[in-house]
Amino acid sequence: MKHLLLILLISVLPIQQEKLEVYDYDGLEPLIHKKDDKVHVVNFWATWCGPCVKELPYFEAINDTYKNENVEVLLVSLDFPSKYDSALKPFIKKNNLKSKVVALNDTDQNRWIPAINEDWSGALPATIIYKGDKRQFYERSFTKEELETELKQFLK
Repeated sequence: MKHLLLILLISVLPIQQEKLEVYDYDGLEPLIHKKDDKVHVVNFWATWCGPCVKELPYFEAINDTYKNENVEVLLVSLDFPSKYDSALKPFIKKNNLKSKVVALNDTDQNRWIPAINEDWSGALPATIIYKGDKRQFYERSFTKEELETELKQFLK
């Protein structure tokens, strides 16, 4: 009887997911304004955004192809906190994302959206590519070729 109870208990306990780093804008800000010699590619996305999900493999390819060329990819999820365990973490695991994934949980969109880029409507996907003082913001989705073309401007 004890063994059956233990098996039942184990089957209903939630599976421990990998820890997800969650930031408000003040915590995220240093991650999107690093002062080093790397090219940083920061993609704002969500699991519920079709164009975001479609282009994620391109960011993963950039991360893999250019990891030895001082390129760092950061995927910033804008999924709702209530969906972290049911949607975001399973998505990360299922798709075996290798890029660093963090979540932005900040309800003051009127502050952080224009702080990220004054022309950003808040629509997803959106991407920042920067190195040092050179910075480009894109409020659009990419093909693999388009993303690589934009990245190469920063590798020169």
